[in-house]
Amino acid sequence: MNNKIKIGVVEDEPMMAELIRFTLGNFGYLTTEPACDFEKAVKMIETDKPDIILIDIYLDGKKDGIDLAEVINSKYKIPFILLTSHTSKEILERAKKVNPPAYLVKPFNNDELYCAIEICLNNFIKPLNPPEKTSNYILNDTFFIKNGYYFNKVKIDEIYYIESDHVYINVYTKSKKLTIRASLNTFIQSLNKDVFFRIHRSYAVNVNHIESINTDNVVVNGVKVPATKQYRNEILKKLHVI
Repeated sequence: MNNKIKIGVVEDEPMMAELIRFTLGNFGYLTTEPACDFEKAVKMIETDKPDIILIDIYLDGKKDGIDLAEVINSKYKIPFILLTSHTSKEILERAKKVNPPAYLVKPFNNDELYCAIEICLNNFIKPLNPPEKTSNYILNDTFFIKNGYYFNKVKIDEIYYIESDHVYINVYTKSKKLTIRASLNTFIQSLNKDVFFRIHRSYAVNVNHIESINTDNVVVNGVKVPATKQYRNEILKKLHVI
């Protein structure tokens, strides 16, 4: 499972495109091959399915980056950042109509690019826990978690169980444990309530990964997760076992 965010690059200047890709690679992100015009950008979105897209407003061909942003808003629902070296009133007015989650003026430095990505996620994706001002986000079936200087992503259906640890929670997948600052209740409410159920004051499980239910625990991926009688009976009812 690749848990790195993939960023699409739409830029008609080859040197700038490679510089952006190099910088994003240093941040820990994956990137697509650059698309230099509207048609290639649409094909890239269809083929590579990026999580975020950087779009230069001025592209080769009749349609520009703002035209592409309109299509993304109507069809693909992917967060994007508009890039431009021009800040004319006309361009700004057109750009505002597509409601870009973030906007970046060339030339920009590494910190500005990093901040634009975080702002883009914050403006477009539902924050996991707004009151605690976390930098973790959920978009559709994917959970984005801040790890140092960049974001990782985890498919929600790949989460096996969740453990509360004071002001943190540990999220267990098949291959790893992720620790984030959030409450167990908040996390469960942000996810699919029909899939994740609390089985203990400190634990919740993904019912799709339950292997067995015993008197004192629920077995998930070979791990015995503690379960109390009250929560155990509730999950048995939901699974139509009793």
